[in-house]
Amino acid sequence: MKDLPGSVPGKPVLPSLWTENLTIAFLNRLPSRYHVGRRRARSKSKTMHPGAEDITALRTSFNSWDGLRDLQRHRWRASDLQYVFLVGLTLFSLWIAPPAPTLKFLALVAASWIFLMPATRQFFLPAVTIWVWLVYFFCSRFIPYDYRPHIWVRVLPALENVLYGANLSNILSAHKHAILDILAWLPYGIIHFGAPAVCSLLMFIFAAPGTTPVFARTFGWMSILGVTIQLMFPCTPPWYENEHGLVPAMYGMEGSPAGLARVDKIFNIDLYTTNFTNAPLPFGAFPSLHGGYAVLEALFMSHCFPQFRMFFVGYVGWIWWSTMYLSHHYAIDLVGGGLIAVGFFYSVRARYLPQRQADKITRWEYEYVEIGDRHRLADEEYGHEYFGLGLLEQSRETSSDGWTLGSSSSCSSSSGTLSPTISEDTVPGMMVMDISANGQIWDGSAPPRDVELSEVVVVRQHN
Repeated sequence: MKDLPGSVPGKPVLPSLWTENLTIAFLNRLPSRYHVGRRRARSKSKTMHPGAEDITALRTSFNSWDGLRDLQRHRWRASDLQYVFLVGLTLFSLWIAPPAPTLKFLALVAASWIFLMPATRQFFLPAVTIWVWLVYFFCSRFIPYDYRPHIWVRVLPALENVLYGANLSNILSAHKHAILDILAWLPYGIIHFGAPAVCSLLMFIFAAPGTTPVFARTFGWMSILGVTIQLMFPCTPPWYENEHGLVPAMYGMEGSPAGLARVDKIFNIDLYTTNFTNAPLPFGAFPSLHGGYAVLEALFMSHCFPQFRMFFVGYVGWIWWSTMYLSHHYAIDLVGGGLIAVGFFYSVRARYLPQRQADKITRWEYEYVEIGDRHRLADEEYGHEYFGLGLLEQSRETSSDGWTLGSSSSCSSSSGTLSPTISEDTVPGMMVMDISANGQIWDGSAPPRDVELSEVVVVRQHN
């Protein structure tokens, strides 16, 4: 096959008039029945196996015009509908907030400018769900009472007694001590607020590239769902039962710091009393986002650092105990938040979360990343294609414009298979095979070439 470029020099070629007359023009005239498993998306093969510099490099441009050009080149897909929802939720939150048109306009302009600059977009766009959740949460207090549902007072205590046979929150909070107050305050009032940032920083440095954006998006979407459930299914926390009994609750009632008031007295400060008294959602007991965040952080950190799994499990138990000891949540609230976190984590792990490579310590050591936890190849998963031999790569996606779901300048994917890749100077869309003199496919021990298998042409040999 000497007329075909890309053959390994020095290897014998099957002598045949048919092969010597084989040209590219002739191959293009082959009937379609000879093009088995032909693949049309040739452009993807150029970015399937990026180097380490590609997947770990950060964008440094502060030019908003670069962001507009990226937006023009962006290939829109169904997952981009999430941004329509987020924009709508943001506008709704600003609409119900007190009138401040100038401030709202400046906030929207500043946000647009931040998202257009590539250097800032790579950090703020993956966390856009968190920013939207914060606006949504703090503006939820302005929803008119006429449109809000009934506040449930007896549901959670009843479920607590049915499922566990007792009110675990009341049992754990019955014995109070200053040392226990401090031990409960640390995870609930301090570590809880800083843990997401610390986890993001650790995952950015020591986990696979693209892990932090997935964590940020998951954290934000879980928060939005949690606040929505709290608005649609408002329930009173344990402190309400301790202070008011089981009398019906009404909107407009103040919240309570519960056990955190004792912490303010210990330090002689007003850190939690005023803030929790004026909380936007005083009746947002179910689900517990304190408990859900702890579970989500433990799952992501265990995925990235499995050697510390027991430490993360201990942190979940610590913060779950503190929420019940301080009378802020029932056990059923924690279970509900934990189940939501588990559902989100395993959903994104299967589809978006980069796999950890045990021999890599920092993000800059990664030469490629594998997305999802599906260990079987595409042809093994769907045996109707490529004869089920497991020889071809998985279907993969990448985006370099920074606008795609789960993508940033530091996120890419690769199958990690041993399939060769075609270089730019060879014929695109064709695999070149060398045949020995006895008619067998050559399987020499030479090092694999930097070529990609993007299309297979079946050739028949005639005697």
